[in-house]
Amino acid sequence: MIEKIDTMCLTVKDAERAGSWYEEKLGFTISFKGEGYRVLSIGNHPVPLTIEEANVESPSRSYPIFYSRNIDETYEQLREKKIDVGDKHTDADNYYFDFYDLDGNRLQVCCYS
Repeated sequence: MIEKIDTMCLTVKDAERAGSWYEEKLGFTISFKGEGYRVLSIGNHPVPLTIEEANVESPSRSYPIFYSRNIDETYEQLREKKIDVGDKHTDADNYYFDFYDLDGNRLQVCCYS
């Protein structure tokens, strides 16, 4: 029936502007441009992130969680790029932090053993 996750989708106010932000700040690659949306490739991972224009009042409640082997370095790089970054947290299995895009969408980076 269902074979895989094709993409994760976030709503943004302006797909062109948001696409540039994801490219410049996070190093993602725009692999496809459509009317009001962009498909972004993340490294060599097979599941892309799609950003889609919508007239949104508040950011999405769903959020992607990205993985980094060196989370402390990633944290500092995002802060240097003046990205809104939250505090680092640890639980029994994960080390993680949240950060936010231009439209206030929550994004998360994690690291685990």
